[in-house]
Amino acid sequence: MTTFFEALRIQRFDDHRYYHHSRINQTLHLISAISFVIAYAFLLIDPVISALIAWLISMTTRQSGHFFFEPLGYDEVNQATHEYKEEIKVGYNLNRKIVLLSIWAILPMALYVQPGLFGIIEPWETLTEWVRQVGASWLILGFGGLLFRTIHLFFLKDVQTGLVWMTKIITDPFHDIILYHKAPLYLMRGELIDTNPKQMYH
Repeated sequence: MTTFFEALRIQRFDDHRYYHHSRINQTLHLISAISFVIAYAFLLIDPVISALIAWLISMTTRQSGHFFFEPLGYDEVNQATHEYKEEIKVGYNLNRKIVLLSIWAILPMALYVQPGLFGIIEPWETLTEWVRQVGASWLILGFGGLLFRTIHLFFLKDVQTGLVWMTKIITDPFHDIILYHKAPLYLMRGELIDTNPKQMYH
């Protein structure tokens, strides 16, 4: 277990130092983390509502931080190119995220244009039913994306790497709240870039 938790610490640290230099990104991750915790609570109440919160609020804030605000050039702090960071990324790098988010965007349109998805599910009749079917499809996509990459890592790396990554993803919201709770304060002070992400982590 010591090896497992050490591997978890390394994955978290690498993710932070390589992909969270922007204070805007860190602040968006804080918003994302809080809404993810709320989504977790709704898993026990209404899983469809949970998925809608997770994808419409948590994932949009989180991924917009990465795509629009995180520097994509040479990483002076870590002495690494963007291409190198994308290559060694354990989980979903930007290219994999584009595929995942494309599926996410297509699902509502598919359900709207083809109610019932060619007889796979009961066709929706009201807007509320359509929204709930979208939420249900996003719930399946979320769990599917998590399991797919976990099992994929079993073969690319090893079983522990996959299980560590899955644990990291599930617990990231709680960890991000602790890590980025001061990010909005730094942002209000006019600091757009975290010049020493290693120090912030420790």
